[in-house]
Amino acid sequence: MTTDLRIGIVGFGHRAQLTDQVQRPGRGSFVSAVLDTAERGRADARERLPNAFVTDTLDDFISAGVDAALVLTPDDQHTDVTVALLEAGVPVFCEKPLATKIADADTILEAAHRTGTRLYVGHNMRHMPVIVLMRQLILDGRIGEVKAIWCRHFVGHGGDYYFKDWHADRRRTTGLLLQKGAHDIDVLHWLGGARTMSVNAMGALAVYGDITDRSDHAGERMQDWFSLNNWPPTAQTGMAPILDVEDLSQVNMTLSNGVLASYQQCHFTPDYWRNYTVIGSEGRLENFGDEIDAEVRIWRRRTHGAGEPDEVHRVTELAEGASAIHGGADDLLIAEFLRFVRHGGRTDTSPVAARDAVATGIAATESIRSGGHVQNVPALSPELVAYFEGGQSRSTSDPGIAS
Repeated sequence: MTTDLRIGIVGFGHRAQLTDQVQRPGRGSFVSAVLDTAERGRADARERLPNAFVTDTLDDFISAGVDAALVLTPDDQHTDVTVALLEAGVPVFCEKPLATKIADADTILEAAHRTGTRLYVGHNMRHMPVIVLMRQLILDGRIGEVKAIWCRHFVGHGGDYYFKDWHADRRRTTGLLLQKGAHDIDVLHWLGGARTMSVNAMGALAVYGDITDRSDHAGERMQDWFSLNNWPPTAQTGMAPILDVEDLSQVNMTLSNGVLASYQQCHFTPDYWRNYTVIGSEGRLENFGDEIDAEVRIWRRRTHGAGEPDEVHRVTELAEGASAIHGGADDLLIAEFLRFVRHGGRTDTSPVAARDAVATGIAATESIRSGGHVQNVPALSPELVAYFEGGQSRSTSDPGIAS
């Protein structure tokens, strides 16, 4: 395949910013079709992509003839449309989290396996330069064998991003340990080298549940109300009519290889970034900042108190031509997906890992809502694990895909 790939987009809302990475006619791909059930989404698509076919029905979208599709709908709508596309033979990029129920995530993977159609999940943090750097330092043995990983996630924009629309309704998201935490749970698994076996967690709706100013933002988008001036958290207005997810959560995880991990998520901090600490048998590393100009510091000697790091590694530049969003990760993510559509093979992202992040987030949420009791995380079937870890190939000797 030497011509540009025809890419379809399902759900032309906030995450449709990925259009910038796809709409590159003459350089590999362009958007040929858009599906959105909302008039605002269709109007935005027509304005931004005047040559694209725009529709509100899935059948018409499939009939338009696309080489691959990006599913960018709200999370609870991923399953039906992704399965339909896979069954139609259309390779799919499904935005993370893969689904909001374990059974739905498994249904998607089963459909990809049954049909042989390529499935890719948009865990862009596996392409964030600071995460890639930390993983490489671990693989290089700079801190010995990993024993513990801690992640503190300061979600400073949480009140605007997640508590004024469908994200705040547990019927739509399960909870923000899944919807927001799937990013970091996947990274914890990647850095730790294994999936979570069991969890226990605690959490609360500590701040936003007390705000009585509520609004129905149907038809609106986050950028319609977002402002850094919405501070302090208790001064927020226009919260979602249904608001029953936690804004403060803490999770302990036992990974299958014995690594212990923890994840803390707070949606009412003043700052917005992630901090990972990875402790090994010969030292520890920690990131300060999570995009461009971030540092990864390594300690390998005993010190009195908070000693100076022995090594400092900096993320100083983007990949050539990449945008600054997510440290250039979105460009690398879409480039990998387009390569995967053309050639198949293994990818840095993983449908199995995406499913495991969903399962862990759900189990942790169940733990919170059951008084912190330990919850086991169900494993995916060995047959599906082997298929996806083998590059979605029917033959273990063939790195490509029989589609």
